[in-house]
Amino acid sequence: MSLRACGALAGALLVSACATARTPVEPPPQTPPEPGRPPAEAPVPPPMAAEFRDLRGWAQADHVAAFAAYRATCHVAKGPAEAEVCRRARALPDPGDAAARAFFEANFRPQPMAGEGVLTAYYAPEYEARRKPDAEFSAPVRPKPANHAALSGRADRAAIEATPAPDALAWMRPEELFFLQVQGSGVLTFPDGERVKALYAAHNDLPFAGIANPMRDRGLLAADNTSGEAIRAWLAERRGAEADAIMRLNPRYVWFRLEPDDGRQPVGAAGIPLPPEHSIAVDLSQHALGSVFWIDAEAPILTGAFPTYRQLVVALDTGGAIKGPVRADLYLGSGPAAGVEAGRVRHTLRMVRLVPRVGPEPAASPAAP
Repeated sequence: MSLRACGALAGALLVSACATARTPVEPPPQTPPEPGRPPAEAPVPPPMAAEFRDLRGWAQADHVAAFAAYRATCHVAKGPAEAEVCRRARALPDPGDAAARAFFEANFRPQPMAGEGVLTAYYAPEYEARRKPDAEFSAPVRPKPANHAALSGRADRAAIEATPAPDALAWMRPEELFFLQVQGSGVLTFPDGERVKALYAAHNDLPFAGIANPMRDRGLLAADNTSGEAIRAWLAERRGAEADAIMRLNPRYVWFRLEPDDGRQPVGAAGIPLPPEHSIAVDLSQHALGSVFWIDAEAPILTGAFPTYRQLVVALDTGGAIKGPVRADLYLGSGPAAGVEAGRVRHTLRMVRLVPRVGPEPAASPAAP
């Protein structure tokens, strides 16, 4: 089951909900063109590269890490050409950077995708939990209810939270449970040192509604400061009725199941662990699981964000907030540092599909110096 907790495969808004949408900006006043002079043309994004050497950041990429992620996940793709390239990858001894780069250049061709979209990011959180409630850890981690079918599509977050939770699996801080539901899974740690995985079990089949934009629109957070960490801090400072009212703007509710923590990365919609920094969630109506892409993301709108993300990624997950052909959600790993970074990702995205070269075994192209 997907790491995410929203959509057909339990994908969720993820941190893309924690990052605000672009704020509309009034266009500047236009000066009429001088008589006889045609109006200036609107700026057009530069054309995407059609050769590896022209991909921005390709020469500087960590090709060894990209190859390891590809080789571990390439069996997900189902086409015969994809299967052949996967076979070649798994027959190759662990390569150095030049050999890994040469493998991709010999076995794939870049196919630019039209237009621009949005890159967001998500992660697997780790949160403290308790076995009994107290004033701070007051939110129950609920299992999938026996009457789930009756609740589906009818009971919203507020209605579910108003019911007793005698079968609670654990107890969390309310704002952290909310973020766990947004992410879809995570690790819970107890005071005695026990660690368990909280895994998606079901949701209430109501549409996801992000809270970042309403918080911005109400003046609760600045437009450039709606990152996950900013939202979580605001909710924690106002824990109680005020924070509950904001979280209940999102009617979707997620139930969980607990399993022992095996230390592995969470599993995405493809059914395999997600390689951090080299796996993405995509719209499965637009792309097949196992598809390989080069992402080129820049121009972040949230304070403190990394300026660019340029790397090879594999489509291994999906999410209800991930819609359209040029739209991706980058998995960044687990833990607090990944969470801080993921909450700041809202970048302009361009994508290049890496299409397997069809035909006889290609000769490896030499890596450029």
